[in-house]
Amino acid sequence: MVDRRDIGSWLEGPGSRSGDPSAYPGERLGMPRGGVGSLGRFGRRLLGVVIDWTVCQLIAFAFFRVPLPFTDVATGRDTAILLGLFALENLLLVGTVGATLGHRVVGLRVHSTDGRTPRPFQTLVRTVLLCAFIPAMFWDRDGRGLHDKAAGTVIVRT
Repeated sequence: MVDRRDIGSWLEGPGSRSGDPSAYPGERLGMPRGGVGSLGRFGRRLLGVVIDWTVCQLIAFAFFRVPLPFTDVATGRDTAILLGLFALENLLLVGTVGATLGHRVVGLRVHSTDGRTPRPFQTLVRTVLLCAFIPAMFWDRDGRGLHDKAAGTVIVRT
């Protein structure tokens, strides 16, 4: 019988079939186990996205009269405005300072895999895939989402 471990996953990247487990997430990327420069874990990343989305909702409510959650039914236009603000925040802030407002609050930063601030094309790819939502729901053994893997970025602790 063929087992999933025998096949490996394209998301798991090189070495997935070797059976050599990593001691901790980020080890294969040369990152420390904990502290500054270590891989940003799921809880922090999720809290950062919730903060970013909440800020975008407040801006949309203030400037575009998009209803707040649980107060009224949002239209397709309202959803497009919210998603556009979220994308704009990610493009501008990740592309310039390497972190969104939510990332800064929870102590995270987006780096290129070479340790620098992501280049414009990396930021664009990451943002488009993040806004598509589905790629962000799949991650590899190191905890990198498909949107980060495709863009060549990683989220680290600051």
